[in-house]
Amino acid sequence: MSAPVFDIARIGPGEGSEPPRTRLRSDAPAQPLDGTWQFRVSASVLDIPDDTWLDGTAGVWSELVVPGHWNLNGFGLPAYSNVQFPFPIDPPHPPDHNPIGDYRRAFSLDPGLAAAAAVPGSRILLRFDGIESAADVFLNGERLGSTRGSRLTHEFDVTGIVRPAGNVVGVRVAKFSDATYLENQDMWWLPGIFRSVELLARPSGGIDDAFVTADYDPATGRGELAVRVAAEGDVGVRIHELGIDTVVRGTGPGTVDTALAPALVEAGEVSPWSAETPRLYDVVLSTAAERVSLRVGFRRVASADAILTVNGRPVTLRGVNRHEHDPEHGRVHSEALARHDIELMKQHNINAVRTSHYPPHPDFLDLADEYGLYLIDECDLETHEYEYVEWRGNPSTDPAWREAFLDRIRRTVTRDRNHPSVILWSLGNESGAGSNITAMADWVRGHDPSRLIHYEGDWSSRDVDVYSRMYPSHEEVRRIGEEALHPAAFDATADEVRRRGLPFILCEFGHAMGNSPGGVKEYWELVERYPRIAGAFVWEWVEHGIAVRDETGRRLIRYGGDFGESVHDHNFVIDGLVSADRELRPGLVDYAAIIAPVVFEIAADRRAAAVINRYDHIDLSHLRVRWRRERDGAVIAQGELEIAAAPRQRVVVELPPEARDDRAAPEVADVLTLEAALRDETSWASPGHVVARGQHVRAGAPVREDGVAPAAHLFDRRARPLVLGTARVVDPPRLGIWRAPTDNDRAAGWDEPDLPPYAERWATARMDRMLTRLRGTERDDLALTAWTRDGTPSYDAAIDAVWAWRAVEDGMLLHLDIEPHGPWEVDWARLGIDLALEGAPVGLDFAGYGPGPSYPDTDSGVHFGWHRVGAPDLVTPHVRPQESGSRRGVRDATIRTETGDVRVRVLQGGSTDAGVAITVSPWDRRTLADTTHASLLPAPTATHLSIDIAQSGVGTATCGPGVLPRYRVPAFAASVRLLFSPA
Repeated sequence: MSAPVFDIARIGPGEGSEPPRTRLRSDAPAQPLDGTWQFRVSASVLDIPDDTWLDGTAGVWSELVVPGHWNLNGFGLPAYSNVQFPFPIDPPHPPDHNPIGDYRRAFSLDPGLAAAAAVPGSRILLRFDGIESAADVFLNGERLGSTRGSRLTHEFDVTGIVRPAGNVVGVRVAKFSDATYLENQDMWWLPGIFRSVELLARPSGGIDDAFVTADYDPATGRGELAVRVAAEGDVGVRIHELGIDTVVRGTGPGTVDTALAPALVEAGEVSPWSAETPRLYDVVLSTAAERVSLRVGFRRVASADAILTVNGRPVTLRGVNRHEHDPEHGRVHSEALARHDIELMKQHNINAVRTSHYPPHPDFLDLADEYGLYLIDECDLETHEYEYVEWRGNPSTDPAWREAFLDRIRRTVTRDRNHPSVILWSLGNESGAGSNITAMADWVRGHDPSRLIHYEGDWSSRDVDVYSRMYPSHEEVRRIGEEALHPAAFDATADEVRRRGLPFILCEFGHAMGNSPGGVKEYWELVERYPRIAGAFVWEWVEHGIAVRDETGRRLIRYGGDFGESVHDHNFVIDGLVSADRELRPGLVDYAAIIAPVVFEIAADRRAAAVINRYDHIDLSHLRVRWRRERDGAVIAQGELEIAAAPRQRVVVELPPEARDDRAAPEVADVLTLEAALRDETSWASPGHVVARGQHVRAGAPVREDGVAPAAHLFDRRARPLVLGTARVVDPPRLGIWRAPTDNDRAAGWDEPDLPPYAERWATARMDRMLTRLRGTERDDLALTAWTRDGTPSYDAAIDAVWAWRAVEDGMLLHLDIEPHGPWEVDWARLGIDLALEGAPVGLDFAGYGPGPSYPDTDSGVHFGWHRVGAPDLVTPHVRPQESGSRRGVRDATIRTETGDVRVRVLQGGSTDAGVAITVSPWDRRTLADTTHASLLPAPTATHLSIDIAQSGVGTATCGPGVLPRYRVPAFAASVRLLFSPA
């Protein structure tokens, strides 16, 4: 039997499927259809073979595993774009060249399902949880209907069509369709049946749908269930743990009618659910024909006086945006990977997720309930491409698209409405404003008043319950925070007055692309300062790299443009706190410290410490607070403190005398560390996991003024050392003020829209091509001294330096004095010494802030200690190579190479009271800057060492403000005193 015309250019929702209903766990039989399907792909609708493919015999077929994306399995190639659209904006039409995938599978009913189907009055449903982008569905030659909404569940009634044996299900899927205009969500275009397919028995007299709201009254500590069940007759409601065993009246078969008042069930005193206390109760709903189970959490979400509350207490959302992504499998769900994501989030103090920009796989919500995460559950909607045409014809304003918009929000809310983790419904992302957005909000408000509504795309906020923005400047966030503290102006509009009374969140900030994000600490200071600011969500959790294999079998990570697509946004898809393989990026470690739920403030005299409990609902009894004192790498005292602090309370505790005895001055540092660690095992971490850390560092620096002029054979004719320690110098020391541009350096910051990116400014100033002129040398009894001038081609800007070398018993002293010369109109990237040593790097031992890398505006997650770093961890393996690997506040370091080593110590005097920044890299900066993919970097042959006196921050200019002024490096005079010696 031939399929009818495949209509993928029409406005509206899918048709033929059942009304959306809540996801329930049922004891009714079910049969998964995941696995190997027959598959073929055609270049376009016009190229589909005219055959009888639905009978299961005709045509030439390959095989494809469902769930999966066909263009990640050898049938075409993936493509990435952000705001750009892959074809002309000509709604509702997709392009002519538009791959069409045909799926089919033969099956017989499992015995249990066949028996259920034979019972009079029962039904069988065929469920699809995700098909991108549009599909027609067939069973045994009969068309069941179509789907729209790639990340939305569709169920089809196949009663009377399905047979005990000899069934053939067919699905025709379009890569692009009318639905694509509503799904431009900054991600890979990955067509196919990518979520599970299942047959479900619906027994006569069963429970078709249920909407259960578990409310918590913080004044009394009592809970109440509001129960609506779509079933015939009486429905049992049981919560064994609470002694609840009662009956409510069903509202009839089909779906829940929220216009009808719910049955109220008193639960008595309950333990409330929150992200900090994810207490769940098992609820069983039953009829004679079916038993369904769900887990409820008693909690109340509210907004009053511009404050977001959960269970009557203000909450702070320490959030992240999460796309679903697996480097091999795209958006195919893996419970293990989802669980790993959540455990990493909890370990790094994240308590909230915005499900950007679509509802996640339903199992993710179960995990969020269980582990404790607040969710902004976002509708599968984004029309960002219309920004390219100044929003002309935006579907959000077109009444013809109204039902498509409403269908998407109904399917989102209805599927997920029983989950306590969902505290806000989001109407979508970057789709402008319009009547269809308003219609969605009106429907949500009428359907589920127990939650708040979010949408960032309309700053008037007339349709929402929270005011939301993405990437505002720090100053704008400050002004928004203060709005709630002052009356509105007399001429303020009604919309403005209402907006000022709403809680505020940054639904996106801290764009984590490459070596990033900088400036997050300053944002979070505003979150903590202003009660109106309910939290913020870093963009984003995971980099969307696609894994491929080269001709040698080596695994590589690829980004936009690597698959030959003509419209793409390069590596803008590589922006995450973890890599595609879930390797931690330094930005995650930094963020975890910034948002830590405990803060330590140690007094300068170490007699006391303030402990700030930033948890919203719990005290600190689940944590063990330990203190440790180290002097020059040795632990000299340690102990444990008893801390009692209620939620959001600041207490001061006395520190023991052993923490402050300072009779012996340190050579490197005397460090007092306080750590809050888990007392017991949790679902997401083991006992001893450190939640927060605070330090007080008393730095030492040896004084060395001895020495004589070094032997001539140790230096070249330009007075540059040939050996340092036991390492041979292959590229002599010189000044450096440039760095390999980061992704942020290559972008124009939103705070400087009229200026080119810093990378361009540096290139224009030719800071990457500076030339050195030796102005003179001098040898006397005390030192070998060289005077140099480093200048930029075509300009008169330069840097003068005096290098004074002295030989001492244990090494070589360097006194370096630096003075800018001429006009420097561009800030420097850094100021330091660059050199290269023979042999690839083996590792780095250092006393300073680590163990990971940091920069001036990303230094919250590092702590002072005596650290050892192996070769694989010296630099961050960014997919696109760039500057990375800086260890800051270093006072003593040993650089180990394949052929030698050198120890570097910071001496007293000069401009380095806070230590220096050490970067040890297998590659020079020019190689990093000119290489587009990490896989293209050459095998290392030398160790490239930088010792920096100053560094620029990294900012978030790829999306948001660039480097804050306080973290920039204008031209300045400096000096440094260093001792080089064998290790």
